[in-house]
Amino acid sequence: MKHAIFIIGLLAFISCKDKNQQETSTQNTNSEATHQHHQNETSTVYQNSWTADMQLNNGGKWPANIETNEGVENMKNILKTQPTITIEDYHQLAAQLNDAKNDVVKKCTMEGPSHDYLHVWLVPLIEKIEVLSETKNSEDAAKIKSSIVENINMYSNYFQ
Repeated sequence: MKHAIFIIGLLAFISCKDKNQQETSTQNTNSEATHQHHQNETSTVYQNSWTADMQLNNGGKWPANIETNEGVENMKNILKTQPTITIEDYHQLAAQLNDAKNDVVKKCTMEGPSHDYLHVWLVPLIEKIEVLSETKNSEDAAKIKSSIVENINMYSNYFQ
């Protein structure tokens, strides 16, 4: 039953994202509407509401493969070492995080519920990295980075 709910939620998420992308292309003719859309998109990435969908493995952490754990540690190191002073720095951070995230996805061998819950954690992170790569000002970028740090640090609350 949990798998069915997760799949339905994921499908709804994907269809909403497709709808948002169509709306964005339509709104491009109106710069004010485009600006409002960007504000709404970034305001959702500041939060970590995905935690409401997470569950522990009978009170314990979900098992994760070594490569996933290493990839998350790599993202933590990137966050610690990449300076974020200018907007270009934030875009560089997003590019590095995106590469590390792609490596996690490529090397993931997890299956079953642990894999499903990894996606609950990972999908919002993917969105945040994407928004960070496109953000235009340092204030928004700093907020998104903070949300990314929180998202990545919470990995160890759910996975071992």
